[in-house]
This record gives sequence, C-alpha cells and structure tokens, in this order.
Amino acid sequence: MTDFTTDTPMIETRSMRSGHKREYIAYFAVIFIATLPLACLTWLLTATRQMRLPEKGPIKAAWSQANIITPIIFSA
Repeated sequence: MTDFTTDTPMIETRSMRSGHKREYIAYFAVIFIATLPLACLTWLLTATRQMRLPEKGPIKAAWSQANIITPIIFSA
C-alpha cells in the first residue's frame, strides 16, 4: 500500500497567497512606521548640514528602507 501522506506537493490556494500578502503588508507597515522617525531625523540633519533639501524626502527614504528590509525577512 502506498503512503500518500509524505512528500506530497503543496498546492498553493488563493487563500494561502492572500494570507502571505496580508502578512507581508503587515510586516511592511510595521517596518515603515519604525523607520520613519529615523528617516525624518536623518533628512533634517542632512538638510541643516548641507543647507539644501536632500533628493529623497523622509517618507520616500523610509519606504525604500521598508522595501529593502521586508523581503529579507520573508526570504529567511
């Protein structure tokens, strides 16, 4: 008799994909909120030292940091 309970391929359903997407968005939001104060501080210090506005605003900088950090967490 064959045992079909081991090494069966996982069939990813729509609800599983949406679950992963919701989890990714939740992590992204937490990381974005966490990096926003530091990005604002960095933006302010750069603006005062160089006497001009940096290319990236604080929100864009925090967004890009969250875009970098979140996939690293999910790939681990």
